[in-house]
Amino acid sequence: MKRSRQKAKKKKWPWIVGILGLIVIGVGIYLFSVYNSFTSTMDEIHEPIDRPVSDMRVDEVKLNEKDPFSVLLLGVDEREGDRGRSDTMVVLTVNPDDKTTKMVSIPRDTYTEIVGRGIMDKINHAYAFGGIEMSMATVENLLDIPIDYVVQVNMEGFKDIVDAVDGVTVNSPMAFDSYSAGEIHMNGDEALGYVRMRKQDPRGDFGRQDRQKQVIQGIMREGASINSLMNYKDIFTALGDNVRTNMKFSEMVEVQKNYRDAVGQVDQIIVDEGYGETIDGIWYYMMDESELAEIKTTLKDHLNM
Repeated sequence: MKRSRQKAKKKKWPWIVGILGLIVIGVGIYLFSVYNSFTSTMDEIHEPIDRPVSDMRVDEVKLNEKDPFSVLLLGVDEREGDRGRSDTMVVLTVNPDDKTTKMVSIPRDTYTEIVGRGIMDKINHAYAFGGIEMSMATVENLLDIPIDYVVQVNMEGFKDIVDAVDGVTVNSPMAFDSYSAGEIHMNGDEALGYVRMRKQDPRGDFGRQDRQKQVIQGIMREGASINSLMNYKDIFTALGDNVRTNMKFSEMVEVQKNYRDAVGQVDQIIVDEGYGETIDGIWYYMMDESELAEIKTTLKDHLNM
């Protein structure tokens, strides 16, 4: 009797080992597929910038040595027949020593010098005139800090990214059109309408900036969830079609390794002390000089400059 039981146990082990082996192989194939899709997408979204290291930098940023760095986020409203305008301009400075990221949204109508054009105009026109390079140079001039990296997102394709993570949930501060106040879950089309509305918001462009931040945070939250692993192909496709950056894959790896704690702690810098002024029939946002000076100092200190 004992022999038959021992024989049965011996027969079971090959089956168990075989099943475990198949599971391991299946997981390995899945992870390899994810890795291949990820690296392929990173190659697709990487777009070198035709500009030298900023004149404001003595030495080039070394991410492997944990140097603080800056990023310009551009939400671009691309239009048929022209380059479009950067309706969203957000600057991030990342410091791994104090484990924080500073974030400032620049009002799109800000009246400033368009570097390389030799005129004063709305800051979001820099992209229309000279693309990413002119936008970076103009923002550097306004904030008096180097812009090391840039991430450009096509706002029309923005909805594809939201749909790829199965929608986002936000807490709307107000009701407008078909949107109710309070917690709402939105698909891609709804999220695009939510971040674009400006005229009905009593805070104008500032209110819209806050709603844009809500949706961006929602995408990050959903993208990091376990459920999104099953949608990785849709997510990578949406990113590949709609995002461009001059940050290389190897640099992204360094950021993930050395700056994770800093990226997780975001301190917002609010721009709200300025005023509106109409020049030749066009409305501009004039930044308050004292507030701008304070922002410059804060960002410079955060970059250890």
